[in-house]
Amino acid sequence: MKKSKQTKGLKGLSLTIKWALASSLFIFVVFTVFAIITYKSSINLFVDKERKNAEQTTNEAVSRLANANRTLNLVETYRNLTNSNNGENSIYDRTSTIEGILMDIDPFISDLGQPAVSLYVYNLDEELVFKTQKDDLPLEQTTLKKPTIMNVKGETGFITVKPIQSKDTREIIGYVQTFYELTSLDEIKQRLLITLFILEIISFVLSSFLGYLLSAYFLKPLKVLRDTMEEIRKDPQSNIHMPELHTSDELADVAEIFNEMLDRMRSYIEQQEQFVEDVSHELRTPVAVIEGHLRLLDRWGKNDPEILEESLSASMQEISRMKVLVQEMLDLSRAEQVDVHYANESSKAKEVVHQVFNNFKMLYPDFLFTLDDDLAQEKTVRIYRNHFEQILVIIMDNAVKYSTDRKEVHVTVSSSQKMLEIAIQDFGEGISEEDKAKIFNRFYRVDKARARTKGGNGLGLAISQKLIENYKGTIRVESILHQGTIFRIGLPIDTHETKR
Repeated sequence: MKKSKQTKGLKGLSLTIKWALASSLFIFVVFTVFAIITYKSSINLFVDKERKNAEQTTNEAVSRLANANRTLNLVETYRNLTNSNNGENSIYDRTSTIEGILMDIDPFISDLGQPAVSLYVYNLDEELVFKTQKDDLPLEQTTLKKPTIMNVKGETGFITVKPIQSKDTREIIGYVQTFYELTSLDEIKQRLLITLFILEIISFVLSSFLGYLLSAYFLKPLKVLRDTMEEIRKDPQSNIHMPELHTSDELADVAEIFNEMLDRMRSYIEQQEQFVEDVSHELRTPVAVIEGHLRLLDRWGKNDPEILEESLSASMQEISRMKVLVQEMLDLSRAEQVDVHYANESSKAKEVVHQVFNNFKMLYPDFLFTLDDDLAQEKTVRIYRNHFEQILVIIMDNAVKYSTDRKEVHVTVSSSQKMLEIAIQDFGEGISEEDKAKIFNRFYRVDKARARTKGGNGLGLAISQKLIENYKGTIRVESILHQGTIFRIGLPIDTHETKR
């Protein structure tokens, strides 16, 4: 027991924190995936753009150099690249590099003047005949090499190689090799990573904070439910209920269902306590009577045949009364639970009423029974057939028992749109206004002395009322003292069954 209590006292993270962490983790994972995709896409987009630039520069150089008719040399290369004739710019024929002054001549030359771009031209012997940067670079290969990322002298960039084919002779006259540095790629990667990392931290913090606030708000009813259950656990006899929620969501449904279950549980407990109390109270008298007769027989009565027969007869009568009493109390207890065991049961109204009516005509031939059946067709009522019969038998049996000189019982059956209406009228003793408010109480008898002689225990009407109420019906009584009583019963009609 101690171990159980200690285990029960251990608590982990609250559901609010778990929800906040879960939502934050989810957002973190989603943002991380988004950041990775963004990073990869941005870098790939940048690299693709630089690859196109490198390929475009190489193609433009090859296109210009293809105007030559013989193996390329420095002068021929320079003239074709700058689109110069023999007389122009002769001062630059002796140069081996293209400097800034040529940038105003041609956009292509301007591109070649960028530090990130290195153009190398080779003759057929793979000798370098022209370059745009100071550093030399050996020819990688003589066949076509598409832009490929490589590391050259500590610098990362695209290496592109393309043979030069003369437009006139259609022969290869040299090779062009370009190196397009990706100088800003590492910087872009670093800045993008830092930016995404900072944004991810900010999103995680904000999502955790907002997740905690939202979870605390949405789970507040659940916390109230937990506190309510804890109060009930501490004090099962308390009348505490879950407060009504106006959120119109699943938690509101849970609160409503919880209150219904709580009311039903308390009702069952009250029924059990009432049952035990009633049994102990009502069985006390017959048990005392039987005990008295047994003591009498034990002392001296067993030797007297007359006393022996009288005691046995009285004891058997009390035992019979006890059996009837226990059965009625069990019926009453079951009547309070019909919504659990017989919620979907139904029965035919005309058939049951006619059957019970004919049974009473046979059992009591000295009574005049009349039946006014206003039902044009059979109606199906939402009640278990045995319970329907039991209600009619109890009411009609009381009508017979409490009739006086005028031995008549009238039964009327009619229906409205949703309810079956039954009226059972007798012309007997009647019930006073004071007693009308109590006749549905357990063990209550209008005339206790007479009820004892007629075998009543005062449970019949209590059973009837409980059955009718649990089937969502109604029962009421109209009575005038010394003139008679009318019991009016209403039972719900199964409209779906009627439509079929």
